[in-house]
Amino acid sequence: METVPQGITVDVIARFVDIATDALSLAREEIDALNVYPIPDGDTGTNMFLTVSAARDGLRDARSGGAEVDLPEALAIVSRAALMGARGNSGVILSQMLRGFAGRLQGGEVEETRSQAWARALVAGTDASYAAVGTPVEGTILTVARAAADAATALVDADPTVSSRQAVVVAAAAAREALARTPEQLPALAAAGVVDAGGRGLCVILDAVETLSTGRRPMAVPHAPGVRTIPVALVPSDDLSEDGPAYEVMYLLDADDDRIADLRARLAGLGDSLVVVGGDGLWNVHVHVDDVGAAIEAGIEAGRPHRVKVTHFHEQVVEARQRNAPRTGRRVVAVAAGPGLANIFSEAGATVVLGGPGARPSTGQFLAAINECGAHEVVLLPNDGESVRAAEIAAHTARDESGLKVEVIATSAQVQGLAAMAVHEPGRSFDADVREMTATARHVRHGAVTVAARQAITMAGPCEPGDVLGVIAGDFAVVGQDLVTVAREIVERLLAGGGELVTVVAGEGGTELAESVATLVERAHPAVDVVTYDGGQDRYPLLVSVE
Repeated sequence: METVPQGITVDVIARFVDIATDALSLAREEIDALNVYPIPDGDTGTNMFLTVSAARDGLRDARSGGAEVDLPEALAIVSRAALMGARGNSGVILSQMLRGFAGRLQGGEVEETRSQAWARALVAGTDASYAAVGTPVEGTILTVARAAADAATALVDADPTVSSRQAVVVAAAAAREALARTPEQLPALAAAGVVDAGGRGLCVILDAVETLSTGRRPMAVPHAPGVRTIPVALVPSDDLSEDGPAYEVMYLLDADDDRIADLRARLAGLGDSLVVVGGDGLWNVHVHVDDVGAAIEAGIEAGRPHRVKVTHFHEQVVEARQRNAPRTGRRVVAVAAGPGLANIFSEAGATVVLGGPGARPSTGQFLAAINECGAHEVVLLPNDGESVRAAEIAAHTARDESGLKVEVIATSAQVQGLAAMAVHEPGRSFDADVREMTATARHVRHGAVTVAARQAITMAGPCEPGDVLGVIAGDFAVVGQDLVTVAREIVERLLAGGGELVTVVAGEGGTELAESVATLVERAHPAVDVVTYDGGQDRYPLLVSVE
């Protein structure tokens, strides 16, 4: 394994990006909630986490399968991956800080001690981040970085023999003290009663490195009266300055280094919060503007912009306020396979996720619905056997990351979800409600009718395209030629075990079929109640259940 004279190895770099990612993962919601400058959009912690995790993943991928990576390669990979993965103003600044830090380690002097290398790398990272910002503002992550770098440098200049552990402790302590003073430097922070979010993110990283080095958790620095490290809520969206730019524009840019000075000058005249970082032909551009087209055209004139992302601040702030609002009560999140089913679930009080065969919801969609519903207790109804796993992963993630109470009722059919929704009672305890909904869904016997799209061998025998297929509990049970005949056979089999209620859901183009089935049941089983819904689902002209 290649080592520089300071004793820094590839394993040390890998451990650094690992602990930085883990620390930001744990603290990102706290940091998001502190975010009031330059825009209160509640994403600083998330952006810093995504930037560092991109660096970690890049290095992990390069070393996968036992591949040998030397130190210069590792440092280059971390720099480039952070640049490519940087998000938002804070993430872009952090990526340049990492780039400067890594570049200084790579070009370290032979006679340097490890503590000197650490301190001088901090200085290089800080200098690089200041240089990247169009108009540096004090009271931000830049100030906190400078305080850490200056403190570490003063220590090692006074005594070059001090350990790198001591340099880390001094740098982290100086960063915390600088963070506590940020409200004195930025009126927006003082008005909101918070410290700077980006500065807090950098302190989280340095504190994690200190804990790893010493085995001790660092002591927090007391803040001025009225200043919080975790605010009770975001600044309201109507507190946004009417004079401030309306959009955030970000893109990666392939451009020669000598084109960047003109690009910076052009973008500086269009807006604020300008950060351009990178080098060697690849740049990450971030700016707040009103004229999105002009910002992108400036990139086109300089080189080739790609991965362009435009965010409207008002929408982002509203979303952030909703995300950070206190969560109360209980909601059901249900997957609906058609517009009619979506209306039914929605009218019953559920948050609806559209999905079904061919368009099943992802884990991310489940997570988004959990976050958007605003409840502390959430019940998930996937209503499709193939979607249960995605729902379970989303529930596990929400429990771990947000501390919510989330349970999945493993409904494998839309009609099971309807039955569970019918007995949902928010007045019960969460566990009792989940048990009742689960028991009801489990006792529903369900079936469906569809039309074969291709030749196949089923449990009911071979089928040809156009044949009518009857389904019971997810398995093909009948192959026939007539929709009504097959539907009647499925209903009779479901009623063979008894039942008091038959629910019929008409799919797209299946209204007449549903009416025919309902009439047949009423005539053949006068003691059984029949309920018919217009579900509008694709592929299945009829869904049916017996309770």
